[in-house]
Amino acid sequence: MSFVTVTGPALAADTVLHKGARVRAASASAEDVAVASRTRLGTIAGHVVLIMLALFSVFPVYWMFATAFRAPENALDQTLLPWPLSLENFAYVWNTIPIGNMLWNTFAMSIMLAVAQLLIAVLAAYGFAMWDFRGRKLLMFLFIGSWLVPFQVTMIPNYVLVSQMGLLGTVGGVVIPQLAGAFAVLLMVQHMRAFPRELIEAAHLDGRSSWATLWTVVVPNMKPALAALGIMAFISAWNEYLWPTLIMRQGDALIQVGVRSFLSAEENNWGATMAAAGLACVPVLLIYVFLQRYVVDAFVRSGLK
Repeated sequence: MSFVTVTGPALAADTVLHKGARVRAASASAEDVAVASRTRLGTIAGHVVLIMLALFSVFPVYWMFATAFRAPENALDQTLLPWPLSLENFAYVWNTIPIGNMLWNTFAMSIMLAVAQLLIAVLAAYGFAMWDFRGRKLLMFLFIGSWLVPFQVTMIPNYVLVSQMGLLGTVGGVVIPQLAGAFAVLLMVQHMRAFPRELIEAAHLDGRSSWATLWTVVVPNMKPALAALGIMAFISAWNEYLWPTLIMRQGDALIQVGVRSFLSAEENNWGATMAAAGLACVPVLLIYVFLQRYVVDAFVRSGLK
């Protein structure tokens, strides 16, 4: 049997190494704790900022409905909770102006615009994304340029065109100049370019034409993107005010124009005005509540930054 004798200097060196390792481990652990603490503080601060921004954004909508649900004589109360609740303002609006017809007309106009923009965007984006043809970059540049041109620049030419077509005072005059949306085309191009080419090639190998491939392969797999674009087009059309005001000669044809005319007529009847504005917001709020997951999913999966 043999024994290993550890000399004094070697033992001292080994002890120093062990102490150094423990010191480094303790230092690393302290740094990890500090980093985790800073991360938690940053997360908490970010959530606090987001909550404040959310409250700042939601409060005007809440106050609109709170004022609408107050009794007419309490319309200017500053209490946060409208109590007792009253439907007098909504009944007054419903009996004073044809708000039901205005909501229906606006809904029909917005649906027509959303469907038309979806159809044109899908067809245009399919061509831009799947084929490389002469003048493609120039056409894309023109689309982007038309998106950057302010509406006020094209407003007068569009008005003259609608007047020459005899569409003043009709819903068609509101819809036709906005059938093609450059933003819709650009959004769909991004999704089309990210679509797997293997599926399209497989469809062609099965003998499907380009037209059949679009409607049986591409479109069914792009429902989130189409839902997002449809919602945005619908909301944009619903909130449009200036163009319908120029085209529609009747003040009670669309909800945007009708609410503005009602506000001018009622002056300081804020309870009824908020009730009319609240009724104008309800369809859009309901649509977004039930379909918002499609919007989030579409932007996450798209190539837009």
